[in-house]
Amino acid sequence: MSRQPEGPPPPPVVQRLRVRYTKRGRLRFISHRDFARAFERALHRSGVPIAFSAGFSPHPKVSYAGAAPTGAASEAEYLEIGLAEQRDPEWVRTALDAALPTGLDVITVVEAAPGGVGLADRIEASAWRIELPGVSPEDGAAALAVFLALDALLVDRPTKDGSRQVDARAAVVAAETVDGPPCATLDVVVRHSTPAVRPDDVVTALRRAAGLSTPAAPVATRLAQGLLDAAPPQAARHLLDPLK
Repeated sequence: MSRQPEGPPPPPVVQRLRVRYTKRGRLRFISHRDFARAFERALHRSGVPIAFSAGFSPHPKVSYAGAAPTGAASEAEYLEIGLAEQRDPEWVRTALDAALPTGLDVITVVEAAPGGVGLADRIEASAWRIELPGVSPEDGAAALAVFLALDALLVDRPTKDGSRQVDARAAVVAAETVDGPPCATLDVVVRHSTPAVRPDDVVTALRRAAGLSTPAAPVATRLAQGLLDAAPPQAARHLLDPLK
């Protein structure tokens, strides 16, 4: 007979909340695992009545959706939490924001409709802004035109087990140059896929496709996540907010 934990089972989830938060400044360099630890500490400090899983090692009911890669900033990170007691979403937003360090800013909390589509199913693409320091807007635009004319472009991504290839071109739904700092600046909509195509994969593809020289590290910021609109998907304005 299997052992059972002593004591009563944890309270059930009575309310699900969806959270949008940011990764700004130096905190773009924290890993997803580090963020998860920081968020769980914030839940404890804030007094938010988070629900826990059953068993010998209870875990807070937190589900993450499409975390940005380490080193990338983001204005649109999402997660869902399950509460053991009802709370006003704005109270939860204020409490969590106060408990997290500046840069990890909670900007929206909404209640999930019972029985609705899961948060992960409401996100199919990301809109990224990629700044290329040391690259002129003209050179960036020329390289992007060459890249977009291709049907496919495989790039190698280093991993702890060697390297793997991803098709950077197939994942890019739309891309355009935009005004920004005194360097090439691109807005790129990338469809989520397995394996995921990241902003640095797109920059690698620009180097391969057009011989683009990037003398400094690119700066990537996720502007939005969501479902692709029926309209031509150009940057964040054609991604449907997953919280609405």
